[in-house]
Amino acid sequence: MKSIISQTIESNANRFKDISRFIGANPELGHEEFLAFARLTEELAFHGFQIERGVLDIPTAFIATYDSGKPGPVVAFMAEYDALPDLGHACGHHLICMMSIGAAIGLKAVLAETGGSIRVYGTPAEETKGAKVPMAAAGLFQDVDIALMAHPYHSFEKSGESLAMDAIEYEFFGRSAHAAAQPYEGINALDAVLQLFNSINALRQQLKTDARIHGIISEGGKAPNIIPDHAVARFYVRSASRTYTNELVQKVLHCAEGAALQTGCTLKTSFYEYSYDELRTNEALSNVFTEQLFELGVDPKEIEIGKDHGSLDLGNVSTQCPTIHPFVKVVNERYLLHTKEFRDLALDEPALDSMIFTAKALAYTAYEVLSNPDLLASIKEEFAAGK
Repeated sequence: MKSIISQTIESNANRFKDISRFIGANPELGHEEFLAFARLTEELAFHGFQIERGVLDIPTAFIATYDSGKPGPVVAFMAEYDALPDLGHACGHHLICMMSIGAAIGLKAVLAETGGSIRVYGTPAEETKGAKVPMAAAGLFQDVDIALMAHPYHSFEKSGESLAMDAIEYEFFGRSAHAAAQPYEGINALDAVLQLFNSINALRQQLKTDARIHGIISEGGKAPNIIPDHAVARFYVRSASRTYTNELVQKVLHCAEGAALQTGCTLKTSFYEYSYDELRTNEALSNVFTEQLFELGVDPKEIEIGKDHGSLDLGNVSTQCPTIHPFVKVVNERYLLHTKEFRDLALDEPALDSMIFTAKALAYTAYEVLSNPDLLASIKEEFAAGK
């Protein structure tokens, strides 16, 4: 069966690479991925998948389904295809989408034997307002048995952890005045923002080591001779768990309320991006993927322990079904993600070859689960235990 999967992926490798090159050469920001959306859905339809476009009224979101007609597990592959401002595909999403779609098409070749069904979730805007968040909130993963994706990197790394995150805007309103002639008539909103930053910095000593609070001043006034009547700060508040992140959000809110009280300003808070939950790697499923890497020739010494790489909207999926997010080596130089150097290398032929390799590893992992009820039971048992 794995030979059939491999042959299917290899026979379509040039098509998959062409699509990846096209998306890489035409980077689109989140919720604007219309070219990528068209190419990906056309390819899946060509291979017999039924396409639901515009999922949850998100124009560039889709769910592609192939059902064997026999009872069995639901396997989900996650496709990301948004780019970064100015940098383009410096996070390798042009590879991610075709890793998942290649795996889905490879697995489809043996689905008549295993039973079950395959879904590819097209999830826009992972870098900002990740579509996996509203998809998870709408329950679109609750009947999924396993969810798989892999992320390009400069090394192999087991599926690890990510940070829960809230993106919060603090908006202060004061009163303008001439800064030299009548400063006493003003209420300085910028002072409130500065007090907020100072209060957060004082708070850090009392926080757990996994806490991350970082922000910018997105608006701080119009001119030096005008007391700012409006100032805005945006923060990301993160930690290793949703529970503690919620606590942090309240602590930061108290800092903001204190800053407003001290300066005489009024305060408005809002979420300017979706909230991400922490990634809960299913270790039983992760071990299956690692075993497939060994089978495909990766030296066990090359595979590193999973690390925290910030925040992922896949975390919201992992609260609803067993999920993994390993990192796979696509470049030989140790360039970091979100850099021009990684972007350029991720467009080269070796990276595209690694994309095909990873599609096989993902498909093999899904096949192992589909063909082994005891393995699926152990994966679900771990998920149910909340480990």
